[in-house]
Amino acid sequence: MLKTLKEGYSYGFDIMDVTGLPSGTIYPALRRMENDGLIEGAWEDESKAFKEERPPRRYYKVTHAGRVALKDAEKRYPLVAQFARPRAVKA
Repeated sequence: MLKTLKEGYSYGFDIMDVTGLPSGTIYPALRRMENDGLIEGAWEDESKAFKEERPPRRYYKVTHAGRVALKDAEKRYPLVAQFARPRAVKA
């Protein structure tokens, strides 16, 4: 999931969409990674979500420790580097 976050997929449903993993896998993993200092999370402004008629999202970003862990994982397991497809460019 660190690779997915690094590629720009920054909230739960976005990560579920790209990985195909269920919420019961994604959200506990995000909490564990946040507790371990590999990622940081922050709630978006509720007014933005309200304007878009949806619940507020918690956005995550990879920390320095997370980038180091990802780099180590990519060295140890080369297939990790192939996970997550590139984010589509919006016109």
